[in-house]
Amino acid sequence: MSNTRKEIQRSRMWHYFIDATAALIEEEGMEQVTIRKVAERAGFTSSTAYNYFGELSHLIFFASIRFTQGYVQELPSYMKKGNNTVETWLHAWRCFAKHSFQNPHTFAAVFINNLGAVPSELLQEYYEQFSSELVGVPEEIVPFIMEHNLEKRSNLYLQGAVEEGLLSSENVNMIADVTLMIWRGMMTTLLNNRRHVTPEEAEERTMSYVVHVTTQAMEAGKMQQ
Repeated sequence: MSNTRKEIQRSRMWHYFIDATAALIEEEGMEQVTIRKVAERAGFTSSTAYNYFGELSHLIFFASIRFTQGYVQELPSYMKKGNNTVETWLHAWRCFAKHSFQNPHTFAAVFINNLGAVPSELLQEYYEQFSSELVGVPEEIVPFIMEHNLEKRSNLYLQGAVEEGLLSSENVNMIADVTLMIWRGMMTTLLNNRRHVTPEEAEERTMSYVVHVTTQAMEAGKMQQ
């Protein structure tokens, strides 16, 4: 079989299995998805599924990315609201907080759960197969989306704020680290039902902390100048 035919076959199988996984997640919930159910839904055997995907968590990861497309498509409109790098980054955080707390299990599968593989490589592989999902996304935002590591995503983007004189390099690292911990803490609260918090309350509380940390860092930067 030629390389082209192999690539076409692989792409088809990816679509079959990821479509089946996504349908099962919607119908039965993520916790009920098994490799056997996915394979049966796709019309193949479990061994065939393992020929294309290392483990079930990878399939759930790929299917979950599909459910984050609302965030991807809405992100550019949020980021347009900013007048400088820090404001744009804060609006991006609000978009992420809004969508992640409305769909905590989905976003946990993509950004928190252990995959037994390098997530950034899986993300790259996904968008190679489903590049159409980035259609309409501004070119300058695509690298932001393609960076799976949220801390690194913030670090890379906020370098523009250093160039603008809004933040110091040291404070960028701190902000990226602390804001990620804030989000993870709230996600844990939602996922584990530690206390009753609505998605809207989670978004507002998280953003108040993110804004506070960022504002304090900006003030500290001014004092250092």
